[in-house]
Amino acid sequence: QVQLVESGGGLVQAGDSLRLSCAASGRTFSNSAMGWFRQAPGKEREFVAAINARGASTLYADSVKGRFAISRDNAKNTLYLQMNSLKPEDTAVYYCAADHTINFYYIPTRNHEYDYWGQGTQVTVSP
Repeated sequence: QVQLVESGGGLVQAGDSLRLSCAASGRTFSNSAMGWFRQAPGKEREFVAAINARGASTLYADSVKGRFAISRDNAKNTLYLQMNSLKPEDTAVYYCAADHTINFYYIPTRNHEYDYWGQGTQVTVSP
């Protein structure tokens, strides 16, 4: 059974940093893309960042570019999201996602392109 378990969320002040982790189990994702999405209250889930299988290429939403950094440790089957200079508008539930297909180059950015999802971790940024 495949599981993605996020951790690292919390309540912080604007300008602070947080590091989210996503531990995968049940299969290896070292040959697949992974990503982070978020959903704020009353809004649709949106793309935040994604990384290809080997970790050599990344994509970011314009709203987080320059502040967030996605990385992965395939030996640990773990995905990370370093979030710096947090803003109140970053407040959301953050979800980890993994593509089930073996793919070393393409980086999915849309919800329907991912097959596995974590339960989410809450990030709240106060002004």
